[in-house]
Amino acid sequence: QLQASGGGLVQAGDSLRLSCAASGRTSSGTTVAWFRQAPGKERDFVAAMFRRGSSIHYADSVKGRFTISRDSAKNTVYLQMNSLGPVDTAVYYCAASSSVILSNLRNRSAYAYWGQGTQVTVSS
Repeated sequence: QLQASGGGLVQAGDSLRLSCAASGRTSSGTTVAWFRQAPGKERDFVAAMFRRGSSIHYADSVKGRFTISRDSAKNTVYLQMNSLGPVDTAVYYCAASSSVILSNLRNRSAYAYWGQGTQVTVSS
């Protein structure tokens, strides 16, 4: 199971750090990703840590502002979000799968396990 947390209401320019805690052990082949869904829109890829860190990938819209990282001891993946703007307002979901490959890691259908989502609201 995945538990996402850390969302909240912030002002433009502020930062937030989201957490995705996994219960149980994860294999070395597990990929963890963050997606987000704004009201009335599709759930879009944000960032992924492919196979426990062998490579990291970001959506163009967040590159340079967001950083995905992990704490193996806590079995937790983080999404540090800086320079937030109103366009970043969405429900953020973490997802995981051991069957993701590089060609599909940006596709939500590649992920078998999902957290419950955490709301991020950025006011202007």
